[in-house]
Formats: sequence, structure tokens, C-alpha cells
Amino acid sequence: MKELLIISGKGGTGKTSIVGSFAALAENKVLTDCDVDAADLHLLLHPEIREKKEFYASRKAFIHQEKCVQCGRCTEACRFGAIQEFRVNPIFCEGCGVCFRLCPAGAITMEDHLSGHWFISDTRYGLLVHARLGIAGENSGKLVAEVRQAAKAMAEKKGYQFIIIDGPPGIGCPVISSLSGVDLSLIITEPTVAGKHDLQRVLQLTSHFNVRAMVCINKYDLDEEKSREIEQYCLDAGIEVAGKIPFDEAVTQAIVQGVPPVEHTRGAGAKAIETLWARVQQSLTIN
Repeated sequence: MKELLIISGKGGTGKTSIVGSFAALAENKVLTDCDVDAADLHLLLHPEIREKKEFYASRKAFIHQEKCVQCGRCTEACRFGAIQEFRVNPIFCEGCGVCFRLCPAGAITMEDHLSGHWFISDTRYGLLVHARLGIAGENSGKLVAEVRQAAKAMAEKKGYQFIIIDGPPGIGCPVISSLSGVDLSLIITEPTVAGKHDLQRVLQLTSHFNVRAMVCINKYDLDEEKSREIEQYCLDAGIEVAGKIPFDEAVTQAIVQGVPPVEHTRGAGAKAIETLWARVQQSLTIN
């Protein structure tokens, strides 16, 4: 079983469009959406939820009104403005526990807070494990780890060959949680100054965790000079550019209609994604 993670230095590079296309092209796989803060792979795969699990990752203060003497010490001490009229707003509460320790009446307790949900779903392309973090939900890295663990358990149970992960953008905690222990990371970038800069940061992260990386330049023909510059940078760093996808309006139309691009069109963009998957699959199988 091989784990493939698709990530990018920022949002909007076309990462999810490519993952959706891989879902349509790949066989014998489990799909995973680890972008739990802003999940959108379901917009292309249209899952039907099979199982729904609660995710608890933090504790929030709760004031028991029958015990509260309304002394006001908790309101004065809360740096986050979470306590108003002797009630706690869980969106503002950071779970620091100061009010709990200061309350002379013992009216405040720290209670587990429902931070979100994760799901096992059926799609026309196979199983999808995904999640939704709640409003002001915390510990997205922990939720990513839980989603990945569930996906791996499903893959082992069914004997699947691949786990394809739609990762979160950036280089923060959710990305690190997604990256840990995968066999290959495919980094999606764009031919811009910001795109190259973000690519460099992500490659530093993959190098730090000793994860093998490949690069795909999306919409490469919008600035071919910058694309060549990124290719040269990758060559100097010993990183393979696995594919270059041209700008194709048909891809945008596919996304608007909620369909993976490779199933919507046979245009240049879809063909480039098919070639990209063939190269990535070969690399996963050989190594």
C-alpha cells in the first residue's frame, strides 16, 4: 500500500481538481480529504455518507448557573472576552482554564467540546474518508491524523494499493500531519513569483521530513518563462517535474459542473492530467 499526498504552498493552485481527476483515473484506492479546515473534494466526488463520527479535540469552560454566585471574577480574568452575563461563549473560549481555577464557588468546569465530524463515504470512484472542522474548531492536525488513520485501516482491510490524499495548503500543522509517513508528495505550483516562493517552502518541509517529492506546474503556459525558471530550480534541487498542465477553460467548466476534469473533457488540460497520473503511478509502483 502506497500513500500519495497532493499539496501546494497556497490555496487555489488546482490541487483538488487534480485529486478529483486522480480519483477517476486510479483503481484500487481509498480517497482522503485532509484539508479539514476548508474541505472541498466532496464537491467533485459527491459522496454518500456511510458513517459519521464525532471529533473532540479541546475543552471549553462551562458555568453551572445553579452554583454561580455571580462574583464576576471569571469575567474580569478572561482575556478573550468569552464570558458575558456569567455565560461562556464557546467560540471565544480558548480553554485556558483560568476561570475554572479562579471560581470561588466551584461553578465552572472544563468540558469536552465537539470540534467537528469525520466521515466514511461512498462515491462512484471508491471510498472517501473526509472531515469537517466546526466553527472555531481547533486541533485540525489531530483531525487530519484521525482521518488518515481511518483511511489506512480501510485500505488495509480491503487490500487496496493506493491511498490518495488531498492535503491542506501551506506549511502549517495540518500539512505536517498530512505529510508524516507518506510515500510520495506531489506539489502543485503555478508559474508566478509567489508560486515559486511557496514551492520552495514546501520543498523545505518535505526535505525536513525525508518525504520524496515531485512537482507539477499547473497553467504553465500562462508564463512560460517563469515555468522554465521553476523547472530549472527543481532540476538544480534534484526534484522531478512530473507534469505541466496547460491552462484550459474546459477544466474550469468541469469544476463549475462538479465533475472531475478528466471525465468532462478530452482537452489539453485533461490529457496532461492523465499523463501526470501515469508518471506518478509509475513512481509509486517502482519506489
